[in-house]
Order: sequence, then C-alpha cells, then structure tokens
Amino acid sequence: MSIFIIAEIGINHNGDIDITKQLIDLAAEAGAEAVKFQKRTIDLVYTKELLDSPRESPWGTTQRAQKEGLEFGLEEFKEIDTYCNKKGIEWFASAWDLESQKFLKQFDLKHNKIASAMIVYEELLKEVASEGKHTFISTGMSTLADIDKAVEIFRSANCSFELAHCISTYPMNDTDANLNCIQSLRDRYQCDVGYSGHEVGLAVSYAAAALGISSLERHITLDRSMYGSDQSASIEPSGFRQLVGAVRKIEKAMGDGHIGYYKSEEVPIAKKLREHLPWSSDLANGVIRK
Repeated sequence: MSIFIIAEIGINHNGDIDITKQLIDLAAEAGAEAVKFQKRTIDLVYTKELLDSPRESPWGTTQRAQKEGLEFGLEEFKEIDTYCNKKGIEWFASAWDLESQKFLKQFDLKHNKIASAMIVYEELLKEVASEGKHTFISTGMSTLADIDKAVEIFRSANCSFELAHCISTYPMNDTDANLNCIQSLRDRYQCDVGYSGHEVGLAVSYAAAALGISSLERHITLDRSMYGSDQSASIEPSGFRQLVGAVRKIEKAMGDGHIGYYKSEEVPIAKKLREHLPWSSDLANGVIRK
C-alpha cells in the first residue's frame, strides 16, 4: 500500500486564494494525494475576551481581525473545491468545532481529519465518526487514555480510521520525534499509523516512511519567512518536491523482505566475485552454497 501523502496548507494561505492555488499546484505537481485545510467558527473556538485583545497583523490590531483574516468561508471553499477537482487532487479539512464540521459536510469529501488539539473533544469525534468517512486522527498532546477513547468512538461507529503519530511543537526538534511510537501505536490498536510532522527538514519524515507509515502529512508554504505561526514548521516548494520523490523511492527500496539471489546478482556478479572458490562453477547451475 502506497503512503498517502497529505500537503497541509492549513492557514499558510494567509487568507489569499491566489496563494492557496499556488500551494495546491505545488502539491498536485509534486505527486501528493491531498491538500488539507483547517476550519474554525471564530466565535465558538475563541473567547470574546481573547478576540478583543490586541494583536498586530496584516489585517488589523486585534486577535479577531487576525483570525477572521485567516478564515475562509463558503465562497473560498467552493473555489478550492472546483480548483482541486480541476487539478485532480483531493482536499479535506480539520474542523475545530461542530459548526465547522457541519459546514464541511456540504462538500463531497472522501476523508476527515481530527487535529491533535481536538482529540479530546468527544462530541466532535462522534460527529465525525457518524459520517463514516476514513479519518486521520493525530495523536499530539495526547495520553493513552485520550487515544483509547478516540479509537473506541470510531470503532463503535464502524468508521474507518488511522492514527497519525504527531508531536505538537512548531517547529519540532528532531530529538523529540520519538518515531518508535509509530510501532507502539500499531501494536496497541492494531490499525494503520501515519506520521504528521512539524520538524524543519526532511530526514525524520524519511525515517518515518521507512517504518511503514500509512500516511505522511507535512505543512507546505511558498516561503518560510511569510507571516504566520505555522510557516517555520513548513516545507518550501523545492523541499516538498524532494520529499515526495524520496518517499516514493523509499517505498520501492523497502522491498518484500524475501531473502535470496536477485537475478541481477547471480551472473555475472556472484560468479565473478567468487570465481576463486573451488566450487564457483556451481553458480552457473544455480547451486547456492552456505
């Protein structure tokens, strides 16, 4: 099974549909299967006190102005839907509240996503599971009890899912990756496990690919110096193209685990390198000696 590669646009579009289309182009041309966004109902996710507090941003001087500037509505998501269909790439989004999840239901999406921050929001998990769409569940900032509950909810609803090992720091230090959790999650829950990375660079994601993950999600950006809290943990265009290409090579390189001669090894390589052995002529007849 090929690794399902997700290009997380998130809020790196900075409220600009043209930037969004450039990021979709990047993901599609690099060979990703999907792009992912985030959806919030501002007045449900944040308190009035926080929204009224000061914050300098390209959209104004309050937290509300900044968060509303980053939030896409129906018209933008309709345009995203049309553009992704044109480009032949899937899109979906992680909802941060029930209204946002209901908003997303009006689109014909194949997948859902539970963000790490939302894995403890049982009502949202039940709503998502009720849709029956394959769901990626990130496990950052979670205890085993949190993950146990999420898995129980999705299995009770008979909704297909996979877990995604994740460390919720932006950017993540490579030494915090703890990639052995991937196998720990597989062993405990007997399900597919992916990796959602926030590190700088590509090496950790390569290692995750070699551990047999089912999906790989990384944030993408046009330029890591752009405005935004997620930009520093994101991959620029050349890096993302390199990532996808390398992951596809890693998948092929892992092979099937069968031990024995490859035909390309038998003749003339094995015969030539062992011709000084007294029984080397047996190689021509396919005889393998210990």
